[in-house]
Amino acid sequence: MTQELAGKVAVVTGAGRNIGRAIALTLAEGGASVVVNARSNLAEADAVAREIEAAGGKALVHTGDVADAIAVQAMADAAVTQFGRIDILVNNAALRREKPFAEMDYAEWREILDVTLDGTFHCVKACLATLRKSGAGTIVNIGGLSAHTGAKNRAHVVTAKAGIVGLTRALAHDLADDGITVNCVVPGLIGTPRPKDKPEPAHHLTHRTITGNRGLPEDVAATVRFLCGTGARYINGQTIHTNGGAYLDA
Repeated sequence: MTQELAGKVAVVTGAGRNIGRAIALTLAEGGASVVVNARSNLAEADAVAREIEAAGGKALVHTGDVADAIAVQAMADAAVTQFGRIDILVNNAALRREKPFAEMDYAEWREILDVTLDGTFHCVKACLATLRKSGAGTIVNIGGLSAHTGAKNRAHVVTAKAGIVGLTRALAHDLADDGITVNCVVPGLIGTPRPKDKPEPAHHLTHRTITGNRGLPEDVAATVRFLCGTGARYINGQTIHTNGGAYLDA
């Protein structure tokens, strides 16, 4: 792979583990300097930054909740102070919980939307001025398979991720004149480590891939990297599924 992203600066939210970590590492491999965001786990974010730096890349760690507009603005300001610009924004941070709708209270509903949907709003607003200056800005929002198939006990998650698809399309229209592309990458059936107290989502059991295997975080990261490169400038407002054909079998 070439250093096609050399000279660019990327902000990746929720980059301390799993898909976010893979995206941060892959963009750095492409030559981008990366702002590694995590909600609160500084150790995880530091570990990702060290991996990037050990490979010869540049990284900046910034912890902060994307649901907090002030914290998000501080992250964007830190990126510009450190690297002088922002060219790429990857909105990966999200919460994924399961609970029957009848038992869900409003606070639980809002928690998911605050991080997944409102967090994306805050990040785009905070980074927009410098993305406009890039001349070839890129926003990649990370969606979810259940937004397209539905899923039991996930009304809040499905709604938030469906909103991401709509926001992607709206922003593609609004920001096209600024030279900013906006796309959505939808992972599905990706093998990621899970804590013992957080088993695999039940809706995963109702899907299978047509390739016969689960994907890796790196598979999603490769799609994101492509969308951030010069070869993808004519791709805008799209929702791209990276799931081994699981959506076909839904």
